[in-house]
Amino acid sequence: AVTRDFSERGEINPNVRAEVAYHPDSEIIPVTRSNGVVLAHSCPTGGVVSGTSAVMMLDGWTWENATLKAPAGLHINWPNMGAVSSRRYRISEEEAAKRREETLKKLDTTLEEARRYLTAKEAAEQAGRIIVDTDLRWEAMLPVLRRQIPVFMHASEVRQIESAVEWANRQNLKMVIVGGYDAWRVADLLKKYEIPVIYEGVNSLPQRRWEDFDTPFTSPLKLYEAGVKFCISMGTRGTSNHRNTPYEASKAASYGLPKNEALKSVTLYAAEVLGISDRVGSLEEGKDATLIITDGDPLEMTTQVEQVYIQGKTIDMGDRHKTLYEKYKEKYRQLGKIK
Repeated sequence: AVTRDFSERGEINPNVRAEVAYHPDSEIIPVTRSNGVVLAHSCPTGGVVSGTSAVMMLDGWTWENATLKAPAGLHINWPNMGAVSSRRYRISEEEAAKRREETLKKLDTTLEEARRYLTAKEAAEQAGRIIVDTDLRWEAMLPVLRRQIPVFMHASEVRQIESAVEWANRQNLKMVIVGGYDAWRVADLLKKYEIPVIYEGVNSLPQRRWEDFDTPFTSPLKLYEAGVKFCISMGTRGTSNHRNTPYEASKAASYGLPKNEALKSVTLYAAEVLGISDRVGSLEEGKDATLIITDGDPLEMTTQVEQVYIQGKTIDMGDRHKTLYEKYKEKYRQLGKIK
């Protein structure tokens, strides 16, 4: 477990920084980049407060020069609001209620202590004194309390989303719903408070036996029709799968989402939700020259990405998949199977 540097031990870890765990030499990066994904929202996991995420450019010698924005936001895993029954584990209503109360108490205590730290820090600064006893946990919370960055609230079910919105409003925090499987069911609430959604898993199965088979496919369309700002993500289904993000958007387009909106859901809208639209997400004067060149529609599986540019720099298009293709192509050429 200690080699898997994406989840910290403990429940409350606002000081965890995703960007420092970015591995610039990973073979996954050029493979992902080759399919047109040039920026990634790198997020910590685990616990109740997981830490802060960062937007990383998929090029660079070190994590420092690959970082586009850090911190991007604080990640909170909202507790289950009812019983859980799955192949992996089961939680009764009573156990879920107990865990929920414990988690909410931890969250309220965390915010209260962070606000006390902020008050003490501001008082010391006004008096011209320096706080010697710096606490990295509460330092990481300061941009959240000042509403400079949002809380990325991981919540999918209706009751989770509703309670998370109520809590964030009570705490006066900016928030983004992450996951959002049922977000379309509470679209009016999200629209009222202008809360964006990072919708995960368009290409997935329905979560309830009574739902239509296309419920995950049509959710982006319903959010669009309700006027809720959203973007589309692969979610937590394995880092190596994020190269397929364009096909999540194309699935939504095939089930009614306007094609132009589908493209924006993985470009401009994603940049707006992450607070980086002043630099990336569209081709405009004054923005970074971060773009891709393709031989067709970038959301189609048959389309090839011919070239990638990050901040105007021409990026090497080689990757492990292409190396293996050429290796075994030569093998079968030598065996006389192909010319």
